[in-house]
Formats: sequence, C-alpha cells, structure tokens
Amino acid sequence: MINVLCFGDSNTNGSNPAGGRHPRDVRWAGRLQRLLGDDWYIIEEGLGGRTTVFDNPIEPHRNGLAALPGALITHRPLDYVIISLGTNDMKAMFHADARVIAAGLDMLVHEVKITDNRGAPMPRIVVVSPIHIKPGISTSGFIGFDEHAVELSHQLAGEYRRVAEREGCLFFDAAQVAEPSDLDQLHMDGANHAKFADAMAKLLRDDWAARH
Repeated sequence: MINVLCFGDSNTNGSNPAGGRHPRDVRWAGRLQRLLGDDWYIIEEGLGGRTTVFDNPIEPHRNGLAALPGALITHRPLDYVIISLGTNDMKAMFHADARVIAAGLDMLVHEVKITDNRGAPMPRIVVVSPIHIKPGISTSGFIGFDEHAVELSHQLAGEYRRVAEREGCLFFDAAQVAEPSDLDQLHMDGANHAKFADAMAKLLRDDWAARH
C-alpha cells in the first residue's frame, strides 16, 4: 500500500465551524482515502491548536516538532508525509512573522528527512500552506488570534513555497482551493474539505504516476 501521513492541526482533525467534529467521511483525509482507493492508506494525524515548533502554555502538547518524530516512527514505512501546519503559529503570543513560521516548517521537513523510514526511501514531503484566516478572528472563541493574523495568513504561501522548492518538497497552497467558514473564520465546512481533498488527490496521483 501507498502510506500517507497527514500531519496537521484542527482542519486536519476536522473541527466543524458549526460545532463538534466533522464525520470521517466529510474530513479531507477521509475523503482522500475514498478518492484514492484501496491501494492507498491515509493516516489522519491532526490536533487542534498544533503549531510547527511553538509551545503554547494555554494549550499544552501542541508543539508539532515534538510530536512528529513519534508519528513518523509509528507509521513507517511512509511514502508521503503531508505537513499542514502554520495557522496556530499566527497567534499573537508567538510574535512570529511569515519567515519565522516558514522556518518552523523547515524544521519539520528536516525531521522527516532524518528519521529512519525502516529501510525504505525517504518519504515524499508535501508542504501545505494553510487556508487564509477571515476578518473577525479576534472576536471569535479562539484565544490568541488578533486581526493581524488575517494579513499574516496571506503572506505565508510565498515563504512556504520557497521552503518546498529549496528542500525538494511538493507544494500545495490550500487557500487556492478552500476557505474557512464565515461561522468561525478559521475552520472549513464540508464543502471546503471536499475541495481540499479533491485537489490533494490529484497532486498525489500525478506525483505517484510520474515517479512510477
């Protein structure tokens, strides 16, 4: 099977802007599994509040760099690792600009490269620049965001693309195909999970076909 680790935050976990969590068949990882079929194994590893490298004292255990090695070792050998993080790095408490957030992403990419893949070749890495945050986030229920995060979310794709090109990764700009709901300015509804999954399925299929 072609093993794909989806390592992300609440939009990978499937937080529903209307409350609760989307069912697995609505979440983009679950839809991706259906689209790609039985030859592929999609591993969903999303956690709300997860950052690239930052420790959040209000929400502990959200540091992506601390969690990624265990996930890589647990599920190896892996063919693809999709890294979909950065939104939570935009919280004001971290004082991180787009270049700093991209540097955190680069550390995650490096972690994938240095982790033994149980003798298999290093997995292909897909760098995902997250969907844009909508205005009004500072008055939402999500502690830590101010309105500057809206502007910052539009600056991230260029920095992420540079990391992907430098490190030989695939690049996917989620904001080109999906957006958050007006209900909470942050999370995708079912229709946008579907758009994300459809585009990701095409990227993976095309890349696999080109290399095999």
